[in-house]
Amino acid sequence: MSETAFTEWDSATCSVARTAALVGDAWTVLVLRDLFNGVRRFDDLAEHLGIARNVLTRRLAGLVDAGLVVKAPYREPGRRERHEYRLTPAGRDLRIVLNALKDWGDTHLAGEAGPPNVTRHVGCGAEVHAELVCAAGHHIDTRDKLVSEPGPGARLRSA
Repeated sequence: MSETAFTEWDSATCSVARTAALVGDAWTVLVLRDLFNGVRRFDDLAEHLGIARNVLTRRLAGLVDAGLVVKAPYREPGRRERHEYRLTPAGRDLRIVLNALKDWGDTHLAGEAGPPNVTRHVGCGAEVHAELVCAAGHHIDTRDKLVSEPGPGARLRSA
């Protein structure tokens, strides 16, 4: 498909655009990172991220509304009921996206000492990295040519 033809399609239906609308700001990505790393309580998230409480409240509410996170009640002895935040299956499916961002940052932005964090598979201890694999099982290299074509949900741009 030529570049010109691609621009004739409505980019608002694009899955990248829709995903970016949900998780495309830095605070939301960092909240997701912390949730993946087991930080689930509001105060712990606020402290670890150094984020303003009102900003964290909005980001968590957006993740809950999008169905990526659920609020689960808990109560410490002698305290009022509070909530912690847990990833839903849809939220957990974003792990590869965050791992891909981490891999890119480790390659292009890590300092001389190397990456600040290594993700390991608990089952065997090996490092985990995001990969592109086609449906036929071929591992895709960043130099491999790929083509985007309209899918069943595509629609032409309105004039």
